[in-house]
Order: sequence, then structure tokens, then C-alpha cells
Amino acid sequence: MRLTVVVDNRAQPPLHPQPAFAVWVEDEAGQAVLFDTGGSGEVLLHNLGVLGLDPRRLSALAISHAHADHTGGLAALLPLLPAGTPLYAHPTLFRPRYSDHGRGPDPVGMRLSREEVARRLTLRLSREPQEILPGLWTSGEIAERPFPEGRSARHFIRTEAGFVPDPYEDDMALVLRWGEGLFLLCGCCHAGLLNTMRHVEAHWARPIRGAGGGTHLINASSEQITATVEALRSREALRFLWTGHCSGRKFEEAVAQAMPGRWFPMAAGARLTLTEQGAFFT
Repeated sequence: MRLTVVVDNRAQPPLHPQPAFAVWVEDEAGQAVLFDTGGSGEVLLHNLGVLGLDPRRLSALAISHAHADHTGGLAALLPLLPAGTPLYAHPTLFRPRYSDHGRGPDPVGMRLSREEVARRLTLRLSREPQEILPGLWTSGEIAERPFPEGRSARHFIRTEAGFVPDPYEDDMALVLRWGEGLFLLCGCCHAGLLNTMRHVEAHWARPIRGAGGGTHLINASSEQITATVEALRSREALRFLWTGHCSGRKFEEAVAQAMPGRWFPMAAGARLTLTEQGAFFT
């Protein structure tokens, strides 16, 4: 499979950078899935055009979680998609989400209603893993979380008791078969990178050979970063990490130092091809 970063905090000109995320995943047969939609239609469509990626070719969409930096481009994308295109996500995708920066809670979730999306797309919402294409699945809900999560103290949901910390139950990843192992692609990994890896390996009974995406360690303590990097370094099957978006400079620098030659930066325009012979970055 071939992965092309469409939206990320970093970008190769003339692509536009944005603190958001979207990745185009394409198999050998030419079937394509867009994982997340960035933070705005303007950046998403510009970058797709520069990369020569036609959204009318998409076989499906998959959404990692509801936050607007992963769903903000959906409104602009909808008219370009074939009617009935499936959208894979968690059942709580349309639950309102909020962020409080000291001025009170502001909406940061889906900007479209369930009805607006369902008029154009076929909703495939499930807590369980779902196969999107042969060898490509959603992770399903990461329910068990013995390791630290990728949390932000600013994120909330509204309940009958008032605003409470967002449980991030909608957070999911993509799982790609890669030879005898797996490649894990995260959106923000609010469920926690180590929790997500544990869940995926238990469900598929295969080792993770590579992982990428946002890991939301941008606000993590030095202790959490050190423990996470050591856990990753000790994984014999893990060949490389390919991170961006919300991973954070401190985490990426720690990984690059602890795992020399095994960390690669994501940026809009970067491509990764997974073959039986190995992983190739262009």
C-alpha cells in the first residue's frame, strides 16, 4: 500500500501546512481511502490538487475522531464524492466536543450534523474493527487503556451533570496488513499510542512493524515521553516510526535520538510505500 500525507503541520511547498491531519491510502488495485479530512476545505482541496489526487476516486472515508482538525474539510469534500461513499468511524462521531482555553467551552467537534453527512454518504459507524479494503481496517474502539492517554486538559463533552473531560471514546486508528505484520496509522491517538498498539496486536495477533501519524504527545511530561520512547525502542518487531501533526517536538527529538535511523518526519507531500521488500519513503 501507498500512503500520501495530504494535510499535516509540516508541508513541502507548494503544499499548505496546517495544524491538522489527512492521509490518502491506496492499495495495489488503485482503491483509495482518505483517513481524516484536515481542518479546512481550502487546505484539503488545494493539497489534493497539487498532489494530483482526485477525491472522485475515493472508495471510502475513515475518520479517526470528531475534532475539527480532522473533520473540518469534510463539508467541502462531500459534493465531490460519489453518492453512497462509505464513511467509517466510531458511533459517537457526531457527539458535540468542546475545548476551553479560559473563555468557556467552544465547539471543536464535527461541524456537520449526522443528517447532513448521511444525505451524501453511507455511515458505517461501529465500536468494533471494520474492514474497509482487503488488508485495511479500522482499529475499533480502544477500550482498555492501561498506559497514559494522549490527553488535553482543555477537552470536554457535555453531560447531564455538566462539562466533563472528554473520554475520547471515538478515537480510532487505521490498521494495514504489511507482510506478516502490521502498520498502524493514527490520527491523534488520544487513546494513547501504547494502548492503541496493545489493542491492535491483541486483536490481529500480528506484530506492529511500523507506526505513523499523530501521537498527541505534544503536552506529555518528560517522564511520559521517556517511558514511551523506551517502550517503543524495546519492541523488536518495530522497524520505524513516521510521526507528525500533534506528536510534539520533544517526543520526536527523543525518538530520533533513541532510535537512530528508525524515525521519519511526516509532512504534507511525503509518501510511504509498504511492500514485501520493505518500507520506502519518497
